Amino acid sequence: MKIVVTLRCKQEKRKMDQDVYVLGIESSCDDTSAAVMKNGELLSNVVASQKVHEEYGGVVPELASRAHQQNIVPTVDTALKRAGIDASQLNAVAFTRGPGLMGSLLVGVSFAKGFARSLGIPMIECNHLQGHILAHFIKTPGEQLETPEFPFLCLLVSGGNSQIVRVDSYNKMEILGQTIDDAAGEAMDKCSKVMGFGYPGGPIIDRYARQGNPDAYKFSKPNIPGYNYSFSGLKTSFLYNLRDWVKDDPDFVEHHKEDLCASLEKTIVDILMKKLRQAVKDTGISQVAVAGGVSANTGLREAFQDHARRYRWKVFIPRFSYTTDNAAMIACTGYFKYLDKDFCSIDVPIYSNTRL
Repeated sequence: MKIVVTLRCKQEKRKMDQDVYVLGIESSCDDTSAAVMKNGELLSNVVASQKVHEEYGGVVPELASRAHQQNIVPTVDTALKRAGIDASQLNAVAFTRGPGLMGSLLVGVSFAKGFARSLGIPMIECNHLQGHILAHFIKTPGEQLETPEFPFLCLLVSGGNSQIVRVDSYNKMEILGQTIDDAAGEAMDKCSKVMGFGYPGGPIIDRYARQGNPDAYKFSKPNIPGYNYSFSGLKTSFLYNLRDWVKDDPDFVEHHKEDLCASLEKTIVDILMKKLRQAVKDTGISQVAVAGGVSANTGLREAFQDHARRYRWKVFIPRFSYTTDNAAMIACTGYFKYLDKDFCSIDVPIYSNTRL
């Protein structure tokens, strides 16, 4: 009996001593990405972007799914090579199950299922939004990373989502408020399109806004109860004002694009921060993070730094490489789930919309 117990203890110790490699796959929209994480540290993060959507002013779902089919194999292969490992060393495959575009998700999830089955390793399904929030816990070898302490609040802002989330642990999150119509990133993209700029509009507006006067123009701000957001009224206000100004001056946008972008950015940031301030006040949680594609916006980042000084918040702002869709955040989420043995079956379906 003692011998059996001793052998079991040794086997468990060997399991604890073994390195854990997790492959992350992200394909929720128009970026194909693969990443490898070893014991919670990122070894590689490869992103294949799709330029084909620029001429259409937005993501075309059918074109996106076709591009994913072309990119998925070379992207995963490159991620493994940069990590310096062989596929046989992987312990699990984590993948974005949703939310996202159904055709895009189907490519990534189908590949993940086949790849994991061929290697005989478990699969880990990940929520795309949860991944954005947990991007704050991505660390590289040798890095001393300061991470948020639980509980913390996270402002999750992207092209499809605008939410205030209370994060009590990596797998316990509660949405306190969210947009009831359009997201902040979508508002930027649509207003950019109205002005005749390219896609995506967020980076273009950010660039022009750095040279403009944020108080040059005033646009409509919603009066929504609680912590919820609304950006549809802002888009309408921007469109109607711009229409009137262009009537008097056909070249109005070209003459005032810097001030227009600066004023639009300021309005969006003010809307976001007002609700976030209220959430911090009501919950008493002063550890505050920002995540999602719009977290790359300079004005929003400056607002977070300003609030840290004025209200003594402890703020966490992700690296630019982790703001847009990437597999590093999926591999990180997958690693946490792997430690809890939170695996999924081969028949798990994808989903386009869901809550955290």
